Amino acid sequence: MIDAIVLVAMGLGFYVFAQLMLKEPIIPWGKKKKRGNKQDPPKGKGPKNKKSNNGKKNVGDEEEPDPFEELFSDMEEIVKKMIRFENDRFVMIAEVDPVNYFLLSPEEQEAIDRTFETWLATLHYPVQIYLQNRYVDLSDPIEKMRDIMLGQDDLPTNAIEYGQSMIEDLTRWQELTPRYETKRYLAISYQVNVKEINADDKDELEEKILQKATNELSRRMSAAANTLRKARIGVNRLDNDGIGELLYFAFNRKKALKNRYKDIAQNEMLALYTTADQDERHIELVKEMIERDAEEKEKQAG
Repeated sequence: MIDAIVLVAMGLGFYVFAQLMLKEPIIPWGKKKKRGNKQDPPKGKGPKNKKSNNGKKNVGDEEEPDPFEELFSDMEEIVKKMIRFENDRFVMIAEVDPVNYFLLSPEEQEAIDRTFETWLATLHYPVQIYLQNRYVDLSDPIEKMRDIMLGQDDLPTNAIEYGQSMIEDLTRWQELTPRYETKRYLAISYQVNVKEINADDKDELEEKILQKATNELSRRMSAAANTLRKARIGVNRLDNDGIGELLYFAFNRKKALKNRYKDIAQNEMLALYTTADQDERHIELVKEMIERDAEEKEKQAG
C-alpha cells in the first residue's frame, strides 16, 4: 500500500513538473493559454508604423534626407583659398602627404612623435584632421599608356595586342573591383572679430576682413608646414579649385570617378551655353589658358 502511494506521489510530481515546463495548466480541464506566433505581427499593424499612440516614431520609419543646400546653410563662399562661413569665420585647408611610419627605425619614429607632439603643444586655435576615401582613378595612367602606344610606329603586333589587353584589363579592374585611396587634410579655422577693425565704408571693411583672415590663416598654415616638415610630413595648401574638388568628392564619391572634377574646366562645363558649337581656334585658346594656369600653379607651389 505504501509503495502504491509513493508511486502515485512520484507520478503527480512528474506530471506537475512537465506541465510547468510546457507552460500548460496543471488542471487538465482548465483554459489553455493561447500560444501565438512571435513572428506574425498583430492584426492591423505592419512592419512600418507611422507613429505610436504616444507620438514617438517607430524604428521602421524612414526620414527624408536633408536637402543639399541645408548641409552648407552657414557657408557663404570660397574666396582667396578659404571657405567663408557666416559670422566671418574662415577655414583654410591643406592636403597632407603622410609618412610611412612603420617602415622607419625606432629612433626615427621617436623623432617623428616628438615633432608631432611639439606641434600639438603649440596649438591654441581650432585644428581639424579630415580623412577622405576616394575611388582609385586610373584614367590618367591608362590614357597615357594609350597615347604612348599609339604614338609608336615601330611596335610589333604582339606588343600592341599586349598593350591593348592590359588597358582593357585595367579598365575592367577599375570598374568591377573598386579600390579606395585615403586623402588626408588639415583644416585650420579663424574667427575674425569685426569690432576690432576700423573702416570708412563696407568695401574697405570687407577688404580688411579678408586680408586679416588671409594673413592669420597663412601664418598658422606656414607654422604647421614648417614644423611638420621635420617629421617628413608635407603640408600643401589648397587653392579655390582644390577646395571645390574636395567638396565635389565628398558628395559625389561614386560619380566622381566617371564625371571627373578636373574635366569640368576642360569641357567648359562652368561656362554658359556649354552645348554651343565652338570653333577649333576657340578650343585651342581655352586649352592654352588651362595649360598656362597649370604651369603658374606649379611654379607657385615650387
